[in-house]
Amino acid sequence: MLGLPLAVAWMATGRVGPTLLWGLLVAVTGSLIPMAVIVRGARKGNSDAPQRWDGHHVTNRAGRAVPLLVAGISLGAGFVVLVVWHAPDEIIALAASMLASLVVSVAITFGFKFKISLHAAVAVSALVVLIITYGPWAWVLLPLVVWVCWSRVELGDHTPAEVLSGAVMGLVVGGLGFWAILAAIRG
Repeated sequence: MLGLPLAVAWMATGRVGPTLLWGLLVAVTGSLIPMAVIVRGARKGNSDAPQRWDGHHVTNRAGRAVPLLVAGISLGAGFVVLVVWHAPDEIIALAASMLASLVVSVAITFGFKFKISLHAAVAVSALVVLIITYGPWAWVLLPLVVWVCWSRVELGDHTPAEVLSGAVMGLVVGGLGFWAILAAIRG
């Protein structure tokens, strides 16, 4: 998730400065801050402090509450900055689709009590966003997406249904959501 905002920002601006500004804003608020909270919580879980979650992948469904809340607050704040500072349409659409994916993930995780694979969702949505942004050549990344999805099952972190659900959510909400939001912004 760190590279995707930079790749989208590069296509939107074509200049290093704006690419770094917009891309890093989304990368930091959408990935680095939430990951820092997750890593910190995982370390606390392995020390004398009460366990917050079981590791940096947060495989226990109940343990996802704090990381998802932090991700929502962090990305939401970043989204507001993007809108107020008039970021390129593509970056606003990316952040909006990420927020939409987060809301749907929370609804599925806690409303339906189903441990959807966020890794699969992110991998698929990133591929779709890159295909929309850069064209068909991005399909060469499909084996990496398949590898991510396969690994979640192989590691025992998810069932095939959880991975398939994550992949579908990533396609519809993250990927096609990006396309629909971008089209709506451009009017």
